[in-house]
Amino acid sequence: MPQSDIIVIHRADPQETDWQNVLELVLAAFAYMEDRIDPPSSAHRLTVDAIRTQSEDGIVLLAEAGAALVGSVFLTRRPDVMYLGKLAVDTARQGQGIGRRLFEAAADAARAEGYREIELQARVELTENHVVFAAMGFRETGRTAHVGYDRSTSVTMRCAL
Repeated sequence: MPQSDIIVIHRADPQETDWQNVLELVLAAFAYMEDRIDPPSSAHRLTVDAIRTQSEDGIVLLAEAGAALVGSVFLTRRPDVMYLGKLAVDTARQGQGIGRRLFEAAADAARAEGYREIELQARVELTENHVVFAAMGFRETGRTAHVGYDRSTSVTMRCAL
């Protein structure tokens, strides 16, 4: 196996990580949603500083193949559950199991901190994501609406650890 195909997942270092690269990865991975979801993804509001802060206040896990960033996921500690957000995989590397490996690393990090469940939100319109998350063990626990909407815009899903 070529060295560049070995995926290493690690916790981002707030001072050493190229946060612009992480931001670009997330924006590229979420670009397919552009004309499919309403309201637009919160990824558009991300900044380098916000992602760096996320790594200090929560956890940011990175997947790398050699020196190339190929995936990331953000974890936020909540009182009863670890929240998983912005799971992103390089568009050229999707379908190779990197997202699943990031989820497994996120589950390990959550377990290490004593959590029993991970929660995420997926947009109602992105039904293919619901299927992928269900295959990872997530189940729907509710639906919510963004401010100003009178219809459900997100599906809340949880996975027991």
